[in-house]
Amino acid sequence: MNIEKARFNMIEQQIRPWDVLDLDVLELLVVVKREAFVPLAYRALAFADSEIPLPHGENMLTPKLEARIMQELAVKKHENVLEIGTGSGYMAALLAHKARHVTSVEIEPELKTLAEKNLADYGVSNVTVVQGDGAQGWTGGDATYDVIVVSGSLPVVPEGLLANIKIGGRLLAIVGTAPAMTAQIITRTSDIGYTTVGLFETSVKPLRNVATPSQFKF
Repeated sequence: MNIEKARFNMIEQQIRPWDVLDLDVLELLVVVKREAFVPLAYRALAFADSEIPLPHGENMLTPKLEARIMQELAVKKHENVLEIGTGSGYMAALLAHKARHVTSVEIEPELKTLAEKNLADYGVSNVTVVQGDGAQGWTGGDATYDVIVVSGSLPVVPEGLLANIKIGGRLLAIVGTAPAMTAQIITRTSDIGYTTVGLFETSVKPLRNVATPSQFKF
């Protein structure tokens, strides 16, 4: 397989047509090599328009979704990022390239170890992978973050995660239940104020241990 040709085709045939036109993001996809974070058994699929299986029933998001998330977040060099769900470490590597520091929370010890190895092998030094459950918010590090990314879907965004957003900061999450989910950016405007913008519709696996809202409202 001609890897650079496959990468070029991924960008031109999957990612650009999905409204990812930010040149910084497109360049980032060339700089941070996706195949370095794909399990060996699936490396031939590194540039395919599909989710790639990871241990414990988890998966990498599709390339176009990863790219779109990066475009929508527009992370700046001074910003600290919280990622909920590390997976293979690829999204953390993309974020790290743009941010000051990334704290990535992974519930599975095996995936934490895998991501740490992938990031170290790739020379990424501004990511801290911590084992824990961030589905209800994260209390294990800084209280608030400039940018938060949730790598699985949420039926609703929990209060704990909203509290993790720094005033002026933003959170990107895929919210809803299958098949109707919407990627949203939630910006914290004050101690108690938030604005929500719906970005696009998609569908991804739920984050582990998310709180399911009651189906009945009285």
